[in-house]
Amino acid sequence: MRGHSLPDNAKISLDQLRYLTLPYYDYDGNVQIGEMVCNKAIAHDLLCIFKTLFSQAYPIYSIRLVDDFDADDEASMRANNTSCFNYRNKAGVNMLSRHAMGMAVDINPLQNPCVRGKRIRPTTAEEYADRSQDFEHKIDKNDFCVEVFTSYGFKWGGRWNSTKDYQHFEK
Repeated sequence: MRGHSLPDNAKISLDQLRYLTLPYYDYDGNVQIGEMVCNKAIAHDLLCIFKTLFSQAYPIYSIRLVDDFDADDEASMRANNTSCFNYRNKAGVNMLSRHAMGMAVDINPLQNPCVRGKRIRPTTAEEYADRSQDFEHKIDKNDFCVEVFTSYGFKWGGRWNSTKDYQHFEK
């Protein structure tokens, strides 16, 4: 992580973070073990959330450290990777993201892009930006994932006013 998702000048230290291993069902229904780093303040919540998602066989494409993608957020999202910690700014602004503090999780980002006007992230997710369409792995207000995360006090980016970040859950 050092020099990648956790730069030397970070305003958070390793002792404020926790490493989690999370069982999940992939898109083929196979059990996988994923890795996630998060803030210690939400580690227990995330263990409970992912245990609940696992108990219902909620499909997640992959859960890998963003360092597997050289801490490149766009590359991680294009790979449809569910992740949490990545010390970075919010897209398009000079302000730290909640991911930089390990307080936000992105779930299945390819099918659940961040949409700000005509800007779509990941850039390969254009076909999933129209939320009036029905498709697999779409997170919407009635999705079990939204229910579980919000029951633990997380806010869902799909409810934001201007930007819609359908993959994003933060505390």
